[in-house]
Amino acid sequence: MADKKKILIAEDDTFLQGLVSSKLGKSGFEVMVANNGKDAIKLSDENTPDIILLDLVMPGTDGFAALEKIRKSSATKKTPIIVFSNLAEAKDIERARELGANEFMIKSNFTLDELVDKINEFVKAGQGLK
Repeated sequence: MADKKKILIAEDDTFLQGLVSSKLGKSGFEVMVANNGKDAIKLSDENTPDIILLDLVMPGTDGFAALEKIRKSSATKKTPIIVFSNLAEAKDIERARELGANEFMIKSNFTLDELVDKINEFVKAGQGLK
């Protein structure tokens, strides 16, 4: 069996974090979680995930700052990053894309199954990206 793909979930809402972690774990991913941007940066540097799911509104270091730092790291500069946020304004989406987000998904518009499908698209397309 192939190695499990590592996914980092940066989400401060513990209920949603639990739901997404459980769904991704059942879908065959190795899941790491961070409750804030600072931890997301640290975990991404230490573990080089295959994909990062990033909320933008988090305490301390927010998702925008985390995204910028993760993109500057040689280990994660090409790692697919899906921003999964309730921020839905065009300026926020544009800023996330400018900072290096590969995809922007508005939480309220997607089911967990659709999120897993999107992650799987990136994993399949990103074979050997790093």
